[in-house]
Parts: sequence; C-alpha cells; structure tokens
Amino acid sequence: MKVVVSIGGNALGETPQEQMDALYGAVRPIADLIAAGHTVALVHGNGPQVGAIHLAMEHAHNQGQPVPAMPLPECVAMTQGYIGYHVQNILGEELRRRGMERMPVTVVTHVEVDPADPAFDDPAKPVGSFYSLREKEQLEREKGYVLKEDAGRGYRRMVPSPHPHNIVEKDIILRLIEEGYPVIACGGGGIPVVRKENRLEGTAAVVDKDYASAVLAKELDADAMFLLTGVDQVAINWGRPDQKWLARADVPQMETYIAQKQFAPGSMLPKVEASLEFVRGRPGKRAFITSLPNLSVALRGEGGTEIVCPA
Repeated sequence: MKVVVSIGGNALGETPQEQMDALYGAVRPIADLIAAGHTVALVHGNGPQVGAIHLAMEHAHNQGQPVPAMPLPECVAMTQGYIGYHVQNILGEELRRRGMERMPVTVVTHVEVDPADPAFDDPAKPVGSFYSLREKEQLEREKGYVLKEDAGRGYRRMVPSPHPHNIVEKDIILRLIEEGYPVIACGGGGIPVVRKENRLEGTAAVVDKDYASAVLAKELDADAMFLLTGVDQVAINWGRPDQKWLARADVPQMETYIAQKQFAPGSMLPKVEASLEFVRGRPGKRAFITSLPNLSVALRGEGGTEIVCPA
C-alpha cells in the first residue's frame, strides 16, 4: 500500500535537540508501516522551525550584523534540509535496527501556487517577531510588509497561505518510493513558487502542509493519507455535553459538518478539508485523521477517524 503521512512541526519541538529527542519516539510508528510492507512518503510541518530561522536572520540583520535578511522561501528550504537530515538519520537508524536496508531520502520540494490565489490579497499567516506600532509603520514604509496585530502582543508580519496545485518533484518522489525508499517531501508544505516561463520563482508565502499532503497523495495515487494531530479522532460538538467522536465518515457527512462550522479554522478544519480533497470522487481511497501513536491502529480500522468517498 502506498501511504502519505503528514506530521506537524510542533510535534518535533523547538530546538534541534528537542527535535532529535522527539523523533526517536515519532519514527517508530512510521517504521512499523514500512516494516509491514507499505511504501511511505512523509510530510512534516515547520512552524516553530521556520519561525526560529526567520527570526534569527531578521534579528541579526536588524542589529547591523553582516547577515542578509533571508527571504521566506529560503527559510522554508533551510527547514526542509535540517529537519530532513534529522528524520533521515533517526528513521534510518530505526530501520537498520530492524534489518532493513532501504534508507530514507529527503527531496527538497517546490510546490506551485497560483499568483492569482485570493490569499495574496489578504495575507493572514503570522511569521517572525512582534513589533511596536512605530516599528510596524517603519517596516510597512521601508519594506512593504503587511503587519497586523496578533494576540494582543504587538504587530507581526503576515504572509499569504495560498493553496498548492502542483508538486514539482512528484515524478522523482514517485520513482523513489516505488523503488522502496521512504521519502521525506513537501517539508513545511513545500517551498512556494510561481512558474514564470521556464523559471520557478519563490514567493513570500506559507503553504499548509496538510493541503500539500493531499496534493502529493493524489499525484502519487496513494492508497491512504494520514494527517496526524494531537487527538486520536475528530469530534463534532467539541467541548459540549453532546460531543461525539467520529470513527468513520464519508464526504457528504463531513461537508455537512463543515457547513455547520463544526471544525475550527487553522486547527481541525484544514485537516478535514485536505482529507476531502484527497478522497472526493475517488472511491477506495482512505484518509485518516489521528495521533501519531495511533497510526498503525488506524490503518487496521481500529482507531482514528477514517474519511472515505461513497462508491
């Protein structure tokens, strides 16, 4: 079975050491899938990591150090490299311990977005530091940034979060997984690019990793997609006395729940929407939303929330 697994950047900690420590536990369920004979493409988030890189480079530049301000696409590429380095080493160690020889491979991945995407007209994804009103006005004037108040703690730079529509390296990723190599791809949602004739040009944006996972899963013709989160199952009526956990649902049911605003934007909603994007119109494909420890259990149909398209 061909499987795409998406794991959040927050699950990997905020420092390189925290990340390595977290990965020693995180790779075991993924290794279980590989040991069971499934081919795996792993997508990871990079929220804390890209924020740390962006903030460090920005701070050094603003303090007059001989460090260039680093564009956001380059920061995403950096996180793909260093998170991939850790995943390759630690997942590879776990696979070798089990006597398996096919080692993981990281593919620095470009993800195409549409420059006409409405997200570019209303940047809403916060990145980087908090600024005062005076600093906000200066950055808007000198650099053309869009800054908005965030959580009452000051102003932060906002960037667009456009929808992905093409994984540039999909053919390479498919060839690798078909040859049995676990692949780490679309890290942080991928490096957002727009196509200009024969050139791919990076754009200051952030692509949601779950939407990128859905596009990747479709382009690889994966059998199943796992979007991992902090809970074992999706719930409706969250936090109310009639809260209900969902073991299995089809596309029409989940679309009804979305219309009822059952899922929080920026939290569970993107995972549900990405799951629908993968399975809609494709009977037999399965999307799961669950926790990392529940990964293998969900694939056996004994846990998690499974989302399918009715035949």
